Amino acid sequence: MKVLVSWSSGKDSAWMLHVLNTQQPGAVAGLLTSMNEVADRVAMHAVRADVLRAQAAAAGLPLYTVPLPSPCPNDVYEERMTAMVRRAASEGFTHVAFGDLFLEDVRRYREDRMAGTGLTPIFPLWGRPTAPLSREMLAGGLDAVITCVDPRQVPRALAGRRYDAQLVADLPAGADPCGERGEFHSCVVAGPMFSRRLEVTVGDVVDRDGFVFADVVLDPRTGEPPAQAANSTRTR
Repeated sequence: MKVLVSWSSGKDSAWMLHVLNTQQPGAVAGLLTSMNEVADRVAMHAVRADVLRAQAAAAGLPLYTVPLPSPCPNDVYEERMTAMVRRAASEGFTHVAFGDLFLEDVRRYREDRMAGTGLTPIFPLWGRPTAPLSREMLAGGLDAVITCVDPRQVPRALAGRRYDAQLVADLPAGADPCGERGEFHSCVVAGPMFSRRLEVTVGDVVDRDGFVFADVVLDPRTGEPPAQAANSTRTR
């Protein structure tokens, strides 16, 4: 079993990595992230590329990135992701792990796209009730910063805050404590899936395309990881 983790830079994919490391030690062999090629940031989460590389280095795993235009037509997305999936299969990966929690349509889409590729999709966190899952993450030492907020669902003031019990308590009624419906996205800076904490600061908070984004800046104390610790790979 050789697993490629779909890595958003956020808390759910990070906790999934921790679960896989616990249940299948040594099975995870890479992180896969889609990038906004214009901004050089993680798609939707808007996490800077240097922060992403530092995450991969702290996880001790090679990083595979798929550059995407912004906006990205669906046919371009599928073409580039298909190329990466083929490459992963050729490198011996057997499974792709996704951090989805309960959205059936998203899971079906991923299963349909993986059919016939040689890679089996797995969902290690699927079906876990999100309130206790959130508490489990925080009790387990996960530390994350909210990088993107949908102000139509939750207050814009959440952007840039730490993901902690107080933030969960401050969510409006009906909001998912893990943000599974897109209420918010995050950037993980510490947890049992990392060998060290990423020292970061929160920079500008801006409105863009109907969302509120908080810039997470890598502190010089963390520094750029050595190239061999985070082997970033781009499709062409």
